[in-house]
Amino acid sequence: MIARAQELVSYRSLVRNLVTKDLKVRYKNSVLGFVWSLLNPLLMMVIYTFVFTKLLKISRPNFEVFILAALLPWNWCTRSLSLSANSLLDNAAIINKVYFPRLVLPVATVASEAVNFLLALPALFFLMVWFRVPFTAWVVYLPVLMVIQAILLAGLGLILAALNVVFRDTGVILEVLLLAWFFLTPIFYDISDISQELAPWMYRLNPMAAIVGEYRNILYFKLPPYLLGDLRTLATALLILGAGYAFFTTLNRRLGEHL
Repeated sequence: MIARAQELVSYRSLVRNLVTKDLKVRYKNSVLGFVWSLLNPLLMMVIYTFVFTKLLKISRPNFEVFILAALLPWNWCTRSLSLSANSLLDNAAIINKVYFPRLVLPVATVASEAVNFLLALPALFFLMVWFRVPFTAWVVYLPVLMVIQAILLAGLGLILAALNVVFRDTGVILEVLLLAWFFLTPIFYDISDISQELAPWMYRLNPMAAIVGEYRNILYFKLPPYLLGDLRTLATALLILGAGYAFFTTLNRRLGEHL
C-alpha cells in the first residue's frame, strides 16, 4: 500500500490535470461559469429555507446559515460518490490505451469536488456576514475537517468505482442509498432534535453526521471542535480508505475484462 501511495504521488501532475479538465468541461458552455458553484447551493438553500421555515414553520435563528453550513459538505459527498462510481467507466478508452494507476480517477474526482466545495464557501461566508453570524477563531479548523472528509470520500469512491465496473447496477442502488443517507444525516435538522438515545449512535455509525455536525458547530453554533470525536471519525475514515484500497486492488486485476 505504501508503494502504491508513492506511485500515486508520482502521478500527482496527472491528478492535477484531471481536476483541471473536469472543472473546464463542467463550465465550458456555461454563461456564468464557476459562478454556478456559488449559485447552486444558494438556490438549494432558498428552497430548503422556504419549505422548512414557511411551510413547516420550523423556528431557528438564521436558518439560511444553519442549512448551508451542512449542505455544502453534503453536496461534496454526494457528487464525489456519484461521479466516482462512473469514473472508470467514463474513462475506459483512456484506461485501455495508456497505463496509469486506475485509482487516480476516483481520487481525482474527490479532489475536483473539493475544489467546488472551496468555490462555494464564499457564499456561506457572505450569508454569515449578511445575517451577522460572527466568525470565530475555530474557522481555521476547517482544513482539518476537509482532510478527514476527503479521506472518507476517497475510500468510498474506490469501492464504488471498482464495484460499478463489475456490477453495473451500483449507480442505481447508490441513488437510493444516498437519499436514505441524506435523511440519516443532520442536514435540515440538528442532532439535538432527535432522541438522546439515538444521537450518539448516529455519530458513531454515520461518519458524515459527525463531519457535518463539526462544520455546523464551528460556523453556526460558534463552538470549538470535538477533538475526540474527530479522532474517532478520522480513524473510521482511514479504515474505510484501507478497505477501499484493498477492495479496489483485489478487483483491479479483473477490471480490464469488464471495461
